[in-house]
Amino acid sequence: MLVPRRPVPSLTVETLAHGSFELSAERPERFTLLVFYRGLHCPICAKYLMELGRLLPEFEKRGVGVLALSSDSRERAVAMADKIHAARLRMGYGLDLAKAREWGLSISESRGKTSIGIDEPPRFSEPGVFLVRPDATLYYGAVQTMPFARPNFSDLAGAIDFAVANDYPARGEYTGPL
Repeated sequence: MLVPRRPVPSLTVETLAHGSFELSAERPERFTLLVFYRGLHCPICAKYLMELGRLLPEFEKRGVGVLALSSDSRERAVAMADKIHAARLRMGYGLDLAKAREWGLSISESRGKTSIGIDEPPRFSEPGVFLVRPDATLYYGAVQTMPFARPNFSDLAGAIDFAVANDYPARGEYTGPL
């Protein structure tokens, strides 16, 4: 389980148009926003990533670096990037599922074709959204076991404004006895 204010697992993936992404090399002013998505087969992911691409300038002006990533192959990631029309959004691919599990993501097995007629890969991770501080500690995390009811990116941008203005600490860090 990831714990706020503690280091997150390492993360290195290739991206479509921005070279290799290595979390430990990121130097954002405030946060790195990691958006783990299910893959090309997920119509909800496409809509979600379109919204992320639309709001990318809002995150950038807040000092937030952004990466969307999945375990999809390069070919499937290219197809998703084409579908969402967000050329500036860093899109990572080839996420190792063991690494996804280190990040606390649930892993699902294929059920064949989806409602949009695209085959699910044999295994893939379910969604997760994380804000990581420049020191590679967790500030915020949300993990889903289903593709539904994900964090709203506009709300998240507003939450970043509040957190910065009020020096609001990461919460949920207590792991002692109860």
